[in-house]
Amino acid sequence: MADTESQSAEEIKLIQKRVIMDGESEGEEEELEDEEEEDWNDWGEDGDEELDSNFVCLFCDSNYTSCNELFEHCRLAHKFDFQGIRKRLGLDFYGSFKLINYVRSQVAQNGCWSCGVTCQSKEELQNHLHETANLENVRLLWDDDKYLKPFMQDDMLLHSFSEEEEEDDEDDYKASFDKDELMRHLGDIGVLNINEVKTSEHHSESFKQNGTKEPASSSNGQVVYKSLQPLITNGVSGDTEPTNIVNLSANKIKTVNDNYFGSYSSFGIHREMISDKVRTDSYRQALMKNPSLLTGAVVMDVGCGTGILSLFAAQAGATRVIAVEASEKMAAVATQIAKDNNLLRTTVQSDGNNSKSTGVMEVVKSMVEELDKSIKIEPHSLDVLVSEWMGYCLLYESMLGSVLFARDKWLKPGGAILPDTAIMYAAGFGRSCTSLPFWEDVYGFNMSCVGNELVQDAARIPIVDVVQDSDLVTHASVLQKFDLATMSPDDVDFTATIELEPKSDNAVANLTESKAALCYGIVVWFDTGFTSRFCKEMPALLSTSPYTPKTHWCQTLLTLRDPIAIASMGQQPGDNSAVVGSEKCPVTRLSLRISIARGVEHRSIDISMEASGVDAGGRKRAWPAQIFHLS
Repeated sequence: MADTESQSAEEIKLIQKRVIMDGESEGEEEELEDEEEEDWNDWGEDGDEELDSNFVCLFCDSNYTSCNELFEHCRLAHKFDFQGIRKRLGLDFYGSFKLINYVRSQVAQNGCWSCGVTCQSKEELQNHLHETANLENVRLLWDDDKYLKPFMQDDMLLHSFSEEEEEDDEDDYKASFDKDELMRHLGDIGVLNINEVKTSEHHSESFKQNGTKEPASSSNGQVVYKSLQPLITNGVSGDTEPTNIVNLSANKIKTVNDNYFGSYSSFGIHREMISDKVRTDSYRQALMKNPSLLTGAVVMDVGCGTGILSLFAAQAGATRVIAVEASEKMAAVATQIAKDNNLLRTTVQSDGNNSKSTGVMEVVKSMVEELDKSIKIEPHSLDVLVSEWMGYCLLYESMLGSVLFARDKWLKPGGAILPDTAIMYAAGFGRSCTSLPFWEDVYGFNMSCVGNELVQDAARIPIVDVVQDSDLVTHASVLQKFDLATMSPDDVDFTATIELEPKSDNAVANLTESKAALCYGIVVWFDTGFTSRFCKEMPALLSTSPYTPKTHWCQTLLTLRDPIAIASMGQQPGDNSAVVGSEKCPVTRLSLRISIARGVEHRSIDISMEASGVDAGGRKRAWPAQIFHLS
């Protein structure tokens, strides 16, 4: 893997060098264009056959001597107009680079690049390929930093596609970047390979989830992609400002809200959420098993997506369900689903001048904050407000602010908000939750230097991954509680101090010879409750804990720069000359001061973490603060 990453980095450097040279020699290229074409022809005639067929088609095995010939072939034979797509979407260098790698990754598994359908053979795929009507929706599929990694080794198309642009469009596609900064960020991108792509179950859908929200590093050294939006920007301590690779793009960046709601146009992410039984069953139980709450109720569903929660509410006996969805595509989909299930609210003319409504569910395409522009709702007229607003680490990219806006404006006094509580927890995780064990024995070879470097990198990058209860080396502690019925929007910014105590039953893999466990970092998860305050017949709990079945939220890991040894009093080796927190002198209590606040960038959050500990003899030690940024 390390060799591949190094090779890919060199390829990116070559690409950057070509782009820079293109910009510096623009005038010279205009004067020598004809001569250059002759030179290439002469070179080929001199017998360098290896360069005669450098450019491999994206969809078949055909080879071409120039990008223009290849792209014209793709347009005519495979209905893929690369240059046309670039112009219509205004793709910059990076967007085009991602598109090529995305298409190659799909074709490698007989997948259609535009609709996600997987065919049985290459021949079937060739017959299936079609033009795409809505490029904006399809764009979400490849707008992921993992496609900055070349899918095909020595893909000359990636080196050259920007060299043969039409003269009038040159300015549109010039890239502006700092090479050293770009390489630092590309170093965080994992290897793109067909095994990684195949792990997604969403290729059978018209759209797929890349990863949720984002890419997030995984503890095994690969990159996990949770959704269409980048999950992370490297959070670093000191004076260095967090920088997102997206900021290096030369083209205008869409607003965060457009990207956020646009990402939910992907059917893949909705399939993942609906397939999450812990999530969906919790909401279904709360809505379907509490008749005193839902029968005859007026309900609002904030961020309805496919409308699944609204459908539950309608089925449970609500007389009116207002499903609010900011994504234009998903609002249309939810409307059709409600109609197909005979639940869509429509007005029909009856005898005389009277009219009556049928169905109970109405879908409104709007942000909640702009809902008044689309529909008239009397203030404080809702009986129930429901939303699945939670993000990674509970608060990342969450819609909680919108839910509280709707609560304050439309919910009746004493009305129900579902869920009505949220609790964040934290615990220490051990060595088994890192990439170290994997790299220590790779087919009999010691590659621990790679694992050590990955752990150091993880100290700057929040990781979203599945944690097992056996990975924990401390008991859990409550980090923060939220009462959705009474909290204010500013309550999401908080600082909490917690104390973690070692587990008495630490797994052998996490113990040192001195019976002290090494704590490599802190894992954060959350529970949301549908409590008896509103769900009187049957309360429900949605938990993302390592002790319960996994959910699509997984858990969020904050890795320490250096592991801290922790042990109970009975396990103390008692070496008072050793450094506090070392294996010879573990701490008996680990104190943490964790702050979470909304970031400058909309829908992002910043996390700071300070650790301190006390050994059995009362000696104290504090570790430098660490800063993490989820964006």
